[in-house]
This record gives sequence, C-alpha cells and structure tokens, in this order.
Amino acid sequence: MHIDIITVLPELLESPFQHSIMKRAQDKGLLTVQVHQLRKWAVNEYGMVDDYQYGGGAGMVMMCEPLTKAIEELSANKKYDEIIFLTPDGETFNQKMANSLSLKESLLLICGHYKGIDERIREHFVTKEISIGDYVLSGGELPAAILVDAIGRLLPGVLNDETSALTDSFQDNLLAPPVYTRPVDYRGWKVPDILMSGDHKKIEEWRHEQSLIRTKERRPDLPENQ
Repeated sequence: MHIDIITVLPELLESPFQHSIMKRAQDKGLLTVQVHQLRKWAVNEYGMVDDYQYGGGAGMVMMCEPLTKAIEELSANKKYDEIIFLTPDGETFNQKMANSLSLKESLLLICGHYKGIDERIREHFVTKEISIGDYVLSGGELPAAILVDAIGRLLPGVLNDETSALTDSFQDNLLAPPVYTRPVDYRGWKVPDILMSGDHKKIEEWRHEQSLIRTKERRPDLPENQ
C-alpha cells in the first residue's frame, strides 16, 4: 500500500512512522508513506498557502491554488483509490472503515490546518472525509497518523501473528476480553483458572462471554447490543 500525505507541518509526522509496527511495515516493503510539504506548491516565494476567508471572521483558510497543484501533481504519477480530507465534520472513523481502507492500494490524505481548506477542494477533489472524533485539533496531522497506523497494521504480513488483528476490539462490534500474562499469582491477584485449563474451546467461550459483558457495560451503543 502507498499513502501520500499533504501537510504544512511534516515535522509532526516524522516520529509516528519511524518506530514500532509502522516502521516494520515499511521495512518489509508492505507500506510506503510519503509526506509532502504543501509549501512546495505555495503561491509566492514566501511560502504562502493560506489567506483570510471571504465574508470575514477569525481564522485563516488553506488556499485553492496550492492544494490543487499538489493534488494534481501527485495524481499525475499515481491513481488514488481515495483522496481523504481529515476534518471534524467528516464521517467518524471506526474499525470497519479501517478494514475497508486497508484493502486499497493507494491513498492521498489531506491535513487541514488553520480554519480548514477552501470548500472548492472538497467539492472537486476529495472523495472521502473522515473525522477521528467529536472534537477539534490544531490540524489534520495527528488524525492522519492515526489513520495510517490503524490501516497499516491490518496489511497482511505486517503483524507477526495476523490473527492478532482479527481479535482486536471492534472487529466484531465487541470490545476485546481481559488478557493476562505471567506470573499466575501476583500479590494474590490470580489469573482466572479457565485460562490455565488448556481447554481451548472453553477458553474461547469464556473470552466471548467476557467480550459481551465488557461491551454491554462500557459500549452499549455498539450494534451488538442494539
């Protein structure tokens, strides 16, 4: 999978992709992430990419021209399955969406900043708008990092045990069950006997039951509980 990211602050995206699972995915050649500084397509020698909004009001708006040039130049070299704008008023990101996007070959992410981007970019180029939650951040860089991480870990071969992703929370609209590791007894806090039984059928039944209980208690809004 190839992911391009357009941003005015590429520095914010340096660390997330240089460590842990995302680094492993890139080292294996399973994922390529390229971050592009929007100011490369600025309207003048001062690096201008934003301007005051028509009609007045606080906050600057990212201009049409730099974004158009960036999108068209990148699109000339690669056909994108989706051009995604990270925005608070987009569709809320979830595991189902991550699963779907992980099947794509090429994505372009646009990180908004300031007051947002000129609406004409959304109308003429953006194919999907995504929000990571009902709150506002300083820009789309952190949401972009979250998107890449959630998608990248699902790519075949990225995780050492691919079944791990299948048992994550939200894969079946359930939260994951409790997990334990050594020692069996720590300060008198003991691992449930069923997990030590060796009976895999009963263990899976216990885990499913615990997932149901945890989901009902913590996320009754999920479809499994409706």
